[in-house]
Amino acid sequence: MKPESATLHTVRQWIQKAENDLKSAANNLRSGRDAPADAICFSAQQCVEKCMKALMVYRGIDFPKTHDLEALVRLLPTRLRPRLTVEEQRRLTRYATLTRYPGDYEPVTLAEARRAVGVARRVRAAIRKHVS
Repeated sequence: MKPESATLHTVRQWIQKAENDLKSAANNLRSGRDAPADAICFSAQQCVEKCMKALMVYRGIDFPKTHDLEALVRLLPTRLRPRLTVEEQRRLTRYATLTRYPGDYEPVTLAEARRAVGVARRVRAAIRKHVS
């Protein structure tokens, strides 16, 4: 059974927000050595989170207000889960919860930012296969 029109509208909104986060991350990444690695990683995490929430809306799965990707992945049926290692889930969640504010932690590197964008692209592609 296909979701109703209002649900599809909400799914499209989640997807658009995810796309904007990925564009923001990719555009910032083009800045080279001056790229704000922490902001890139935050945007990549947001893309992944919003893609998963779009899928949950599409499938009628309730989810809490959280940035915790591990918690969100657990809510999805196994066959719908994006291919994300536990370490990727934890690392991306840290970008949304820890590194977006000043604090005492290791600086985010440009290499990490590149990996985060790669993960976001991979998850986006996987989720889009399930949301039609």
